[in-house]
Amino acid sequence: MAKFKPQFRRILMIDRELRKGTCPNCSQLAENREAEVNEKTIRRDIAYMRDELGSPIDYDARRRGFYYTEAQYRLPAIDIKESDLFAICIAEKALKQYENTPVYGRLQSIFEKIEQSLPEKVSVRPSWLDAKVSIFMDSTTKIDPSIWETAFTALRESKTLKILHQVPGYDQPALREVDPYHIVNYQGEWYVIGFCHEREQILTFAISRIRGAELLESTFHIPPDFDFNTFMGKHFGIHRSEKEYTVRIRFSAHDAPYVKERSWHPTQVIKENRDGSVILSFRTNHLYGVKRWIMSWGVGALVLTPKELREEVTKELKTSLKNYKRKTPTAL
Repeated sequence: MAKFKPQFRRILMIDRELRKGTCPNCSQLAENREAEVNEKTIRRDIAYMRDELGSPIDYDARRRGFYYTEAQYRLPAIDIKESDLFAICIAEKALKQYENTPVYGRLQSIFEKIEQSLPEKVSVRPSWLDAKVSIFMDSTTKIDPSIWETAFTALRESKTLKILHQVPGYDQPALREVDPYHIVNYQGEWYVIGFCHEREQILTFAISRIRGAELLESTFHIPPDFDFNTFMGKHFGIHRSEKEYTVRIRFSAHDAPYVKERSWHPTQVIKENRDGSVILSFRTNHLYGVKRWIMSWGVGALVLTPKELREEVTKELKTSLKNYKRKTPTAL
């Protein structure tokens, strides 16, 4: 597949070569590793610079190349504010969340190209942020780069994916053929959402649990009625089901300020009580993610509804208490 090279990057390359004074021609410019286009495209770029940007470019018949007739000429400056530079620096630090994927190196390369594209008087030095700004990322799963690449290729080219998927609790991975409809990142994990040929339904597969992946020749079409947001519905986390629940949780007065300052769910409603506590309500189609989230609040959260969730949390707490009542095992 041919690589896409934006015109402005080629123009910067042409400008740099012309200012060297070597009178490069279209053929020589097209051979530059930054161009990756043919001579005709370079010729159009030069015409654009001359006619639209007002660049004083002329052709030297004797030297058979192009040159600037005004030595002090510079391309029109890129309009970029200090706040834009700050945003670039912050974004570069935030790239760490993609460090376990093949896209990390490519994104870093893009930021380097952005820096190279800036005017000479403007520079980006994100290192000054290191001592003043920190970004704590969610823990990430370990992903085989080749499997990640294969999954995204299947998504991009609409090809069926044959995978060996390790289901938690099972000794052997399951062989599945999946038509990937969507890939989503949630809390440091990448998931493939697609039609499973064996189960004949849309399922979710964690990429970190895929032990092997093969791109098949068979292609597929995503159903016109499939929409990722509609499919996920009123989810809380990555899990979903067809049933919907009304969740109501009472948070203590101590934890209430932390609950009120965030948006936890699109359907949430927060009711404040006289004693300073709050009741958070929302609708969701799966309780697993909600249970894990509630457990993280400890004694500060009390499930009011639904009954199923209250029972699950109670069971979890009782089991945990039994574990702590046991005699502490000696270190191995």
